[in-house]
Amino acid sequence: MLDTSPLTAAVERFADRLRAAPQSRLQQGAAEVALDLARELSVRAQRLEAAAAGAGDGAGAAPARRMPDAGIFVVGDQVAVAGQDLAEALHAAWTEAGAAATPANVTTAPSEVLDEAVRLVEQAEVRAMR
Repeated sequence: MLDTSPLTAAVERFADRLRAAPQSRLQQGAAEVALDLARELSVRAQRLEAAAAGAGDGAGAAPARRMPDAGIFVVGDQVAVAGQDLAEALHAAWTEAGAAATPANVTTAPSEVLDEAVRLVEQAEVRAMR
C-alpha cells in the first residue's frame, strides 16, 4: 500500500499556514502561489483518474477542469482539497496496480508522482511564505 501521509502532511501544513496568514501576505503573492499549486495538484489528480479509467495517459481524455480563483481567503482550503484529491488518486492507482507494478496505462509509478507532489508543495510553501 502506498503511504500518502507525506503528501497529506505537507499539504495540511501549508494549508494551515495559508489560513493563518495575514491578508497582506496573501495579497503579496502567497495566494497566487497557492492557487497555482492547487491547480497543478488538481490536474495531476485528474490525469491519474483518467488513466485509471482507461483513457490512456490522460491525453485523450476530456480536458482537465481548472480550479477557479475563489479569492485569497480560500486558497488554503483549495490547496487542502486538491492535495487530498491527489492523495486519493495515488492511493487508487497504487491499489489498482498492486504493490509491485504500475498499470499499463500509467507511465509514471505512483510513488514517483507522490515524491514529486511533495516536492511541489514544499517548494510552493517556501515561495509563498518567505
